Amino acid sequence: MKARTLASVAVAAWVVLVTSACGPEKSTEDADPKPSPPAASSTPSTPSTPPSKPSITPSATPTGDQPAPRTTEAAIERYEEFLHAVGREDIDTVCEVAGPAAEQAEDQGFGPCTATFRITFQMISPTQKKALRTATVDPTRVVELAPGKVEMPTESVKSSATFGEDELGSSTLEYLKNDWYITD
Repeated sequence: MKARTLASVAVAAWVVLVTSACGPEKSTEDADPKPSPPAASSTPSTPSTPPSKPSITPSATPTGDQPAPRTTEAAIERYEEFLHAVGREDIDTVCEVAGPAAEQAEDQGFGPCTATFRITFQMISPTQKKALRTATVDPTRVVELAPGKVEMPTESVKSSATFGEDELGSSTLEYLKNDWYITD
C-alpha cells in the first residue's frame, strides 16, 4: 500500500472536518441577505462577470524565465521548496508545487488546496513545522521511477524532527510544463 503524502493527509483532514461538522451544512448561497442599495457613483456601471475558478495546474514556466532542469537534483530542490513552504505555512507555494495532486483531489469532490492544506497545517506540530523550514532530502534515497518522474520516500527527508510514514508520507514528483510538481 502506498504511503500517504501531505496532500492526501490534507484531503483526509478535509473529509474529517466536513463529516464531523455539527448540524446541517449551510451555504452562503442559502442565506437570504438583504441587498444593499447601490452606492452613488459618477462613473457608469459595467456588468460584472463572475470570478473564474483559479487554476492550480502547473504554469507554463517555473518562477523566473528559464525552465527548471529535468534532473533529479532539480526535483529534490523543488520538493525541499515544498517542505520549507509547509513549515512556513506558505499556502501559495504549497498549492503551486502540489497543484496537480490537489487538483485531482478537488476533481474527486474534495475542497480546494487552500482549504485542505490549512487543515493540514493545524495537524503538524510546531516542532515539526520548524524542522520542515530547513529540511533537506537525501539524494541517495530518492527513487527515479521513469524519466521525469521521481519518488521522495519519507525516509529521504532529513530534519531535526521525526516524521512517520503516516505523517509525511512519500511523494511522487513529475516534470510537467517545465518544472517539477507533486502528482501523488
